[in-house]
Amino acid sequence: MPTETSLKDWTGAKAPDHRTLEGRFVRLEPLSVKQHGDQLWQEFTGPGSDPTTFDSTFAGPFEQRADFDVFLSKAAHDSHLYAVIDLVSGKAQGIIGFVEINLAHGTIEIAYVYFGVSMRRSSKSTEAVFLLIQEAFALGNRRVVWSCNNDNDRSKWAALRFGFTLEAVFRQQYVVKGKNRNNAWFSMLDREWPVLQKAFVQWLSPVNFDSSGQQIQLLKTLQVECNKNIGK
Repeated sequence: MPTETSLKDWTGAKAPDHRTLEGRFVRLEPLSVKQHGDQLWQEFTGPGSDPTTFDSTFAGPFEQRADFDVFLSKAAHDSHLYAVIDLVSGKAQGIIGFVEINLAHGTIEIAYVYFGVSMRRSSKSTEAVFLLIQEAFALGNRRVVWSCNNDNDRSKWAALRFGFTLEAVFRQQYVVKGKNRNNAWFSMLDREWPVLQKAFVQWLSPVNFDSSGQQIQLLKTLQVECNKNIGK
């Protein structure tokens, strides 16, 4: 695989415009503290929530609602963030967004991935990530990045499942909450997206779920099958 390709006609990527992204299970809409704050606060701190949600991240945990609102406001101001809306309940159940946007080089990072318990290991979480990756490449980006605390096995597993490739672990990159943080870096390239996109679409299709809502084929299995069928 070539590492250098002529980009003489490269004109850069487009900036995200925060348009609403609609799927079959979820909708991504611009994050608003006023509109989504109550629902997200309950999702992350209410009964049945996961107290470890913020353990491996830069943010939180939040004992006071005011501190949570400050976090949401600053994050929404500094980044292109979306609330993940469950289409059945109409409630915000997670956050996801873009950071480190470099239009000249066509690189963008998916970050602020905070999903409530009701979204974990579900079609909703997969579709939310799919919608954002799809938008990233539709904007003309050449590279989409996913990074996380190297101790966050759940995030690393998710990145690999979605089709990202592990590039490196930056040792002692940050000091967070009084602890060392080694950072794991993953990427997905535009030339890889057509196969991965096809696998996502097949996985999210109604025919891939049984009567109880359980997946029939694994996303990784579909990625392998789609890759084998290139050119057929």
